[in-house]
Amino acid sequence: MHSQQVTTDTFDVIIAGCGPTGAMLAAELRLHDLRVLVLEKETEPKSFVRIVSLHIRSIELMAMRGLLDRILEHGRRRPVGGFFAAIAKPAPKDLDSAHAYLLGIPQPVLERLLEEHAIELGVQVRHGCAVAGLEQDDEGVTVELADGERLRSRYLVGCDGGRSTVRKLLGVGFPGEPSRTETLMGEMKVGAPQEEIAAKVAETHRRFQLRPFGEGVYSVVVPAAGVSDRAEPPTLEDFKRQLRAIAGTDFGVHSPRWLSRFGDATRLAERYRVGRVLLAGDAAHIHPPTGGQGLNVGVQDAFNLGWKLAAQIRGWAPETLLDTYQAERQPVAEDVLDNTRAQMELHSTEPGPQAVRRLLTELMDFDEVNRHLIEKITAIGVRYDLGEGPDLLGRRLRDIDVKQGRLYDLLHRGRGLLLDRTERLTVGGWSDRVDHLADATAGLDVPCVLLRPDGHVAWIGDDQQDLDDHLSRWFGEPAG
Repeated sequence: MHSQQVTTDTFDVIIAGCGPTGAMLAAELRLHDLRVLVLEKETEPKSFVRIVSLHIRSIELMAMRGLLDRILEHGRRRPVGGFFAAIAKPAPKDLDSAHAYLLGIPQPVLERLLEEHAIELGVQVRHGCAVAGLEQDDEGVTVELADGERLRSRYLVGCDGGRSTVRKLLGVGFPGEPSRTETLMGEMKVGAPQEEIAAKVAETHRRFQLRPFGEGVYSVVVPAAGVSDRAEPPTLEDFKRQLRAIAGTDFGVHSPRWLSRFGDATRLAERYRVGRVLLAGDAAHIHPPTGGQGLNVGVQDAFNLGWKLAAQIRGWAPETLLDTYQAERQPVAEDVLDNTRAQMELHSTEPGPQAVRRLLTELMDFDEVNRHLIEKITAIGVRYDLGEGPDLLGRRLRDIDVKQGRLYDLLHRGRGLLLDRTERLTVGGWSDRVDHLADATAGLDVPCVLLRPDGHVAWIGDDQQDLDDHLSRWFGEPAG
């Protein structure tokens, strides 16, 4: 036991949890040369292979950091559409993205790729280390591990999931609704032919789902018998029993790859930051997995927080920059919680929700309605409130053509970017933080945009003084 050992090594940031959110955040911080340690309480990767979906915005973020090709090798592209409450509608044409598809990838593979990316950038990862205590002061945070070892860091970020130890130690409230219903979810082989499955699904008003993955393997989702201890994974027999109760047959399910259960608990942290400790991902928000948004929202939290926290530690952050993390991301999470609540209602077999479902199914035949819901779920509709201005202000910019190739290829280093079609502006004393591309041919219908490191538009215009004001607002004082 290291009863009172304090490591003399001081880190800039310690991250609790090496899931997708923690690994992505660690990599973002390393782009700014910070000393980062990730503590992961599990010693082994997850044994079950769950397929997760990266939505359009997350795919774009991977492209922005040069990670997409590596991830595409291990994933399967699927069309965008049919995932708002599993109402089957094709995606509208010409979605505003160069990456308008869904990418299915095994979660352990994605986590491994993101962790490898972080380690390549110089992040230290320690497995089998659980945070047990924390104390913060004006200079930093002392983190105590379960074995008594104490570590010192300037900031701590809890990316340690829905049951976050860091959130509990901070005493941050996590209000919302507990689970009222529970659902079984897994991947397994199915003996019954596709026609029989389709007929039963239609007959029972979609109370369960069997989605083919190829090679006889299906994703199976079915209501559980009741709410139980979530720590106990379900058995194949549980799936068979529930399928027989609802569909009248168990479809000959066998050879499960993984089995799990989830509730419909929906909660949002009251605060994302207390002093030098912050929360991201499931530690800050939990909701049912309908629509497949959870992992995506966490990764997007990490992209929003990374450069801001780095700026704070590097000493150039404007005074309120770190506060914009909660101001921007908490409303996004609120919206995700609301849309998953709505989707869960639409899965109910009660006559009222079924009537609303039929009405929404009709409304989604209108292109604008379908587009709005898909942009909501895939997060390309997110617009941060950056004040008055054109609609593009506060939104992410799609991956457009520029004279050097593609826009996102210029964002790999996690810096700001001035995309200047007038070819007469300058980033001046901010050139250590902001790149400048003068390109009259860029595929933009505005003169110039200033992009933050997360790809969101911070300014639109053509006036140097106005630009300098906005460079100060987002990137601090110019270098002397």
